[in-house]
Amino acid sequence: MTTTSTTTMSLGDRMHASEVSESAFALFDEQGTTVGWTQAAERLTGYSAGDVVGRSAALVLPAFDEGQSMSAFVERCRAEHGWSGVTAVSHRDGRVLDVGLRISVLHGRDGIARRLMSMSDVGARSGEAVSGAVRGALLTRAPIGISIRDPRLRCFAVNDEMETHDGIARDRRLGRRFTDVLPGVKAEALEAVMRQVLRSGTTKVHEYRTWLPTILGPERPFAVSFSCLQGADGRALGLCVISVDVTESQLARERLTVLTHAGARLGRTLDVMQTSQELADLAVPLFADFVAVDLEQSVPFGEGAPVRIGQVGDRLPVFRRAGLSSIRPGVPESPWARGEPVPLPPGSPVAAVLAAGRSHFEPILDTAPGTWIDQDRPRARKIHEHGMHSLMIVPIRMRRALLGVVVFTRTKDPVPFQEADLFLAEELVSRAAVSLDNARRYAREQTAALALQRNLLPHRLRGGAAVETASRYLPADLDHGVGGDWFDVIPLSGARVALVVGDVVGHGIDAAATMGRLRTAVHTLADTELPPEELLAHLDDTVQRLAEADAGSPEDMAAVVGATCLYAVYDPVTRRCTMASAGHPPPAIVDPQGRVSFPDLPTGAPLGIGLGVPFEAVELELAEGTLLALYTDGLVEARGHDIEEGMRLLGTALATPDRSLAELCDRAMEPFAGQAACDDVTLLLVRTRALSPTQVASWTLPRDQSAVRRARNLAAGQLSAWGLEGLEEPTKLIVSELVTNAIRHGTGPIGVRLIRHSVLTCEVSDADLCAPRSRSARIVDESGRGLFLVSQLSRRWGSRLVPGGKVVWAEQAIGPEPSHPRESGPAFEPEEQWTVPTDV
Repeated sequence: MTTTSTTTMSLGDRMHASEVSESAFALFDEQGTTVGWTQAAERLTGYSAGDVVGRSAALVLPAFDEGQSMSAFVERCRAEHGWSGVTAVSHRDGRVLDVGLRISVLHGRDGIARRLMSMSDVGARSGEAVSGAVRGALLTRAPIGISIRDPRLRCFAVNDEMETHDGIARDRRLGRRFTDVLPGVKAEALEAVMRQVLRSGTTKVHEYRTWLPTILGPERPFAVSFSCLQGADGRALGLCVISVDVTESQLARERLTVLTHAGARLGRTLDVMQTSQELADLAVPLFADFVAVDLEQSVPFGEGAPVRIGQVGDRLPVFRRAGLSSIRPGVPESPWARGEPVPLPPGSPVAAVLAAGRSHFEPILDTAPGTWIDQDRPRARKIHEHGMHSLMIVPIRMRRALLGVVVFTRTKDPVPFQEADLFLAEELVSRAAVSLDNARRYAREQTAALALQRNLLPHRLRGGAAVETASRYLPADLDHGVGGDWFDVIPLSGARVALVVGDVVGHGIDAAATMGRLRTAVHTLADTELPPEELLAHLDDTVQRLAEADAGSPEDMAAVVGATCLYAVYDPVTRRCTMASAGHPPPAIVDPQGRVSFPDLPTGAPLGIGLGVPFEAVELELAEGTLLALYTDGLVEARGHDIEEGMRLLGTALATPDRSLAELCDRAMEPFAGQAACDDVTLLLVRTRALSPTQVASWTLPRDQSAVRRARNLAAGQLSAWGLEGLEEPTKLIVSELVTNAIRHGTGPIGVRLIRHSVLTCEVSDADLCAPRSRSARIVDESGRGLFLVSQLSRRWGSRLVPGGKVVWAEQAIGPEPSHPRESGPAFEPEEQWTVPTDV
């Protein structure tokens, strides 16, 4: 059959077929001996034609597999009719180059097969958005037509793909010139170009826009290039003619463009669910009709050890659907919605993917009875219902860790997936895997930080008789990370409580750990009964010492985080609240009538700054039922308004004090419902209580030996009035020892006070500023056992400084209240009665 179609060309119309123009070619025989070389190959590898022609191609091409000889590789190419991919070749100067390599099998009239090796440097355009590795690997998979022509322009070797380009059979082409099979002016023009290449002896590629009408279908655009093959002496042995279907390469280019955008779109957040959805959206409708991204369940939650490739047994890991995309509205192809667990039958191809760590490629999906589909009815129904006919399953892996799998299918597009589609899918998934692994690691860190912080925060607040409490804590979103916010309610002696809220600068597990150390330090300092301003001064020293210990050098001190803190002490006996701040916002105070105020609290420097400026305290008298709101700046600072506006909104939310504390907490946190916070949000609400005067009894005694007897009698009478006769004997002993100590070691009048709240507190005060301490008395000592006895009779004891002296106190546990307690009040009036100062 004679082909009469003509060839139309636009000489000089350069194509953007960089896969042709940048390729270096080498021809070798079945034994792997190089028989032809190009100047482009010399530029790429540094070897000239004289260096390699007549020698084994292993000089440039290392063993394909470790320990594999060149002859074995040639046998593999013969069995597989060629090979393509990204591999390494040796440069003459010793470097190893990453190249896109293609080994094509060519057939000649003599029946001897030859191999054409084409190479392109995948790192040549490192500045482009799409890596050369991706471009080279994609294009080495594209079908190209190859023919080798001798110096007389006769074809003596050709590959099978050339016939699919122009419809000319191999037997009709071999031994003939181009004008013999496609006569005409245009064919003669092409041969003129071939002669020009042979005369010049160069490997310069000539590109033309050509249309070759074929017997196989409508006309398609091709790019044809000609390269001169040289022998060992540098003379022209012939030509290598490469024909590339521009339609396929243009499609590859469009898909490569997606990878360019993928680098910018994937991983913009540290949310694994969003990244998974972005991956699905990129693939549809680019080269798939339906895509599902399933993540191994430890990835979204950041918990548990990752699943390792190859370690999957009969029990498959649990997957959750994280991304879905389809050309059909509503994604009807998926039986499971995002976030739902996805069951896998044992015979599913996913099991093989997990075991081997390689993709499952099924261009024609086998839906016949007896396949794995029979074991998976939900998927089988969707496969048949929507006509899924081509399938790819690509593992999401990072090193040996399995993050999930991505399922690509075609339904409406009748063309099955090709190898180029598989490579693009693998490249797209590998890019997403980096983002997902980063998000997984960050999620694990944030989960650990959140777990640490929640374990370090108080699990139960104890306000005792002083305050009613409620709290809320909302960690920041994953992009910002868990911070170092904390709050606390610390019981103190005399029915008082310390109210604390703080904020460590920074986010992450380090901030959470620093918060834990500061909270422990505050607890330790609170036990010393220091006033708020002095406690903050000691806490500031603690933060500076921690910073010095953590910093590797003095220059690193600036990088160590600081903190803000608000510390307040409330006394339900006097209803007075003393507070001091270290760079922290003031609390909101709501009186029983709903009036909101923010006290003019001196704002000291944040902890750890080291300015040396003393902290100042403010004392307020609060009505019973007053509401105090302690918070961190995340509650009042937002992008939409400044801190003053945030404080106003907080006051408005709290201006209904008749509501429960839980309701008020919810109202204050409403602006953050359903949205990710940029910073931790912490709120501690307390409603003050006041002890009834009948719960407190106090006396002032003269400083003489009779004070001990009077104190014992007064205490016994008061306990009888309170119905606490069971505590009479230990209380009398405690009072005796403390009053005796005050007489011997103190100065001024002696004050005695009993407070009945959740415990029974006995306090003895004097004007001396020296705090007592327990010591171990020797056998021969006649004294020194008083405080030891006090410690044995009480649940705890201690001392605190007050204006004008000190208070030594001891607490005893109170059993269940009697069903009908006596009227509280003094049992009798002593001969002399004084009122102890309210600050004692």
